[in-house]
Amino acid sequence: MIGVIIKPSDLPRVLRIHHCAFAHDTTRSPEERFAVLLDLPVCHSEEVDGFTERMIPVGDGYVQTLEVTGPGVVEKFVTRRGSSLHHIAFEVDDIDGYLRILRGKSVQLIDEVPRPGGMGTKIAFIHPSEFDGLLVELVEVPKTAADK
Repeated sequence: MIGVIIKPSDLPRVLRIHHCAFAHDTTRSPEERFAVLLDLPVCHSEEVDGFTERMIPVGDGYVQTLEVTGPGVVEKFVTRRGSSLHHIAFEVDDIDGYLRILRGKSVQLIDEVPRPGGMGTKIAFIHPSEFDGLLVELVEVPKTAADK
């Protein structure tokens, strides 16, 4: 029987930090402060169940704000911890492959399979217990016609 040799280049890769997310309530608007103080305006906004997600481009990545608009996971987070860093997200080239590798390593996942994310992405979260309390998100950006 001939074994399959997997070269490191064939494995899924982390491409970059996609975004860092900051969760907050409605008393102050960090996105306005980013725009006024640093000239970094919001480029995308999306209403999600219980919060508004806003993306602020910075270099090759984003700062994401998560504003509580109702009950849900972000509201529970802000109630427990106050306004603070919520998670860090890494862009990967193959989210299904990454999740398969992580499941094989018995890594505790919040999402066993990818789900739809903002801006047409596919996302999955790794449980914070795997990173000493830091919530980590994997993001696969949709391929453009030029990428195919």
